[in-house]
Formats: sequence, C-alpha cells, structure tokens
Amino acid sequence: MQMKTILAAGGALVLAGGGWWLLAPHGQAPTASEAPDAVGAAAVRPDGLLLVAPAKARALGIVTAPAQPASEVPLADLPVTIAPPPNARVAVAATLPGTVLRTLVVEGDTVARGQALAVVASRDVMTLSADLARANARAGVARSSAARLNQLSREGIIAGARADEARALAAEAGADVAEKSRILRLVGSNRGGGTYTLTAPIAGRVTKADIQAGMPLDGTSAPFVIDAAGRYEATGQVPERLIGQIRPGMTVRLGQNTGSQGAEAVRGTVTAVGNAIDPATRSAMLKAQLPASPGLVAGRVDTITVWGPATTSANTGANTDARSDGAITVPEAAVTTLGTDDVVFVANPRGYVRRIVHRLGAADGQVVVTGALKAGDAVVVHGTAALKALAQGN
Repeated sequence: MQMKTILAAGGALVLAGGGWWLLAPHGQAPTASEAPDAVGAAAVRPDGLLLVAPAKARALGIVTAPAQPASEVPLADLPVTIAPPPNARVAVAATLPGTVLRTLVVEGDTVARGQALAVVASRDVMTLSADLARANARAGVARSSAARLNQLSREGIIAGARADEARALAAEAGADVAEKSRILRLVGSNRGGGTYTLTAPIAGRVTKADIQAGMPLDGTSAPFVIDAAGRYEATGQVPERLIGQIRPGMTVRLGQNTGSQGAEAVRGTVTAVGNAIDPATRSAMLKAQLPASPGLVAGRVDTITVWGPATTSANTGANTDARSDGAITVPEAAVTTLGTDDVVFVANPRGYVRRIVHRLGAADGQVVVTGALKAGDAVVVHGTAALKALAQGN
C-alpha cells in the first residue's frame, strides 16, 4: 500500500512538471528556482527571462507584434501660435454707406462662397439705380443717332466725321451703362428695394462679425472677416542649436503632447525656417502648414513636434543624449515601466525577456524608441501588465 502511494505521488509530479519542462533551454529541465509552479505555470529565471507556459500565456491574453524600423524621429517640441495663412484671410467690406437691416450669420459659422452674410439699406443703391436708368436712356438715344448718321454718311448726305462722332458718343454712353451695372452687381444690390447684400467671397469660417441690425455703415469698414477652410499656419521659434537641423519639408505633428491627448495628432509640413537669429531670444522663425482639423482654432497657442529623418540625431529637450541610430517603432501598448526604466517584453522560444528602451517620441499610437531592440523582434502588445507583475514578483 505504501509503495502504491509513492508511485502515485511521483506520477502527479511528472504531470505537474510536464507543462514547464518543455520551456527549458535545449530540452533540459530548469532548476527549482526557474520552474513555474503547477498552478501559475510561470516563473522568473535569475537572468530575467520570464518562463510562461503556452497555456498560461493564452490565458493572460498575451499577443505580440513585430517591431518596425523608424523612418522618422522627433527633433524638438516647439511652442507655436495657430493662425490662417496670410493669403487665406479675407475681409468683407461694406462698399456703400447704409444701415444694416438684417444679419444672416454669426461669428464661428461656416459659409460657402457667395453665401449671403447681411442685408444693408443704402441711399446710394437708389441713386446708382436712378443713374443707371438715365444712362440706359442716353445710351439708347446715342445708338439711334449713331445709326441714323451712319446711314446718311453712307448716302453722301453728311460728312463721315459726323457719323464717327455719333458712334463715339454711343460707345461712351454704353460704357457708362456698363460701369453702373457692374457696381450694382458687385455690391449685390436689389435695385427696386434700395438694398444690397454682403456675400462671402470665399468658403470658410466667419472669424469676425462686427455687425448687428440697425448699425450704420460708413462704406469704409469691413464688418466680416472670413478665414479660408482647409489649412492653418503654425508660427514659432527655432532654438539656435537646432538651426540647420530643422529644414523646410520636414514633418510636424500637433496635438500629441498637449491638450489633444487621446486624439490623433494633426500632421503638417515645415514651410519656412529663418536664417537670422534674434539677438534677444537667440532663435529663428519657423512656419509650418497644418490641415484643418476639429478643435484647431486660430489664435490658439499649442506645441508642435518636429520630426526628421531617422538618420538625424534627436536632440530634444527631454532626450538630449538620445540618437536616432537604430530607432525602432513599437505600439504604445508595448512600452511599460519597471522601476525607473521604460521596458518592452520580447518573446523568444524560451519565454519573454524584458528589454530597456529609451523613448524618443510618440504619435498615432506608436512610440519611437532606442535600446536593446531590433526590427522584427516580437514585442508584447497585450498582456504587458501581467508580465510586469511577474517580473516584479507579484
């Protein structure tokens, strides 16, 4: 009876050990300090290798993804002011004096080209309408006279000079009609009602609406300002140490480090970098073009990250010693913290090993890192919290 008990216990140990024995290198059973227990099926080797049985890894939801070589790395984080490009802002002028009858849009509205903005009552519209009517009458008489004298000239009854003079007077009267018609058409006049309409010259957003019903207009003001939709300009300063490293054409990303957390970064392009250093600030001007995006508002102060080719040193304020040589891109979920170090867990045939990395920057759910990592390594992107707890002995 005692022998049967011993044999049964020995069989149980063999079954319990079978799950981790296969994880040992070269088919050798790990030592007692390395062996995962029968329940947890996980253990930590003295060299830091995490031994996790396949069944346990599946239960923990561990998923890996290959690390990718980085094509760009962050060079600097720069404060900028957001504004429309100079050629994308249009003032809508009230060309004729009058009184505002009705406003049709308010500040912040999006408008289409040609959309009505406000209706203005103007005595000048009535005057121009009357002038146009008189000019049409004079032009009719002048055309009739020119036709009659031209016929008489062909018959030899009068000199040709008189016919030429009549034709010139008819052309002058026609030009007067065309000018007055063009003015009334440009101001969007309603000739019968003595009003004209301010319309949007471009599609965009109303950024100024200094107008209200009953307000007088003197004919020299611009009650509306419209910013063209689709693009903005970020203006900032490049520190002296980065002049020459940041060049037009480089990528910028806005919203990845500041108030837009959780949203996808807005990507733009450096359009100009000054080559004259301000003696007071020891910096040069930088301009970048940004596409329109929800939450992007003219006048806002934000921070952009300038990204350069992966062969350029990444001397940012937070990573002054970091270089982009061997920069790798991994999903943001792959990077966790152990003590004071940023680490990723890399799968190998024997288990999972932690690798210390240094963050260079992040955007669009990806992190650019350097360290003991190479392209193609299978980094853990799900289940990092469980491996972290195992590595800490929890």
